[in-house]
Amino acid sequence: MMKTQQSEPPSRRRLPLFMVGQDGRGNWVVQDKKGMRGGLFVNREAALRYVRSENGSKPQAILIVTGELELDLRSCSGHIKSAATSRHKLAQPASRW
Repeated sequence: MMKTQQSEPPSRRRLPLFMVGQDGRGNWVVQDKKGMRGGLFVNREAALRYVRSENGSKPQAILIVTGELELDLRSCSGHIKSAATSRHKLAQPASRW
């Protein structure tokens, strides 16, 4: 009898980490750390609603970015481009939505 490989329990799976912030034009930006998912949103609520739909409403998987966060559409390499790298700071994970 062949033993099947069990997947990790849900509590052990790593949640996607999303960064949320505003770009230089005031649009709200969401991008995951791997650069695979994200988008531009008209307001903060819409951006957070998208993140909740993608990560199962886990607030610990969100980092609010202060400064400018630019959406990188050129590749899926996971690089988040910041217009002002020296001012780009990650805040604590969002404690409430």
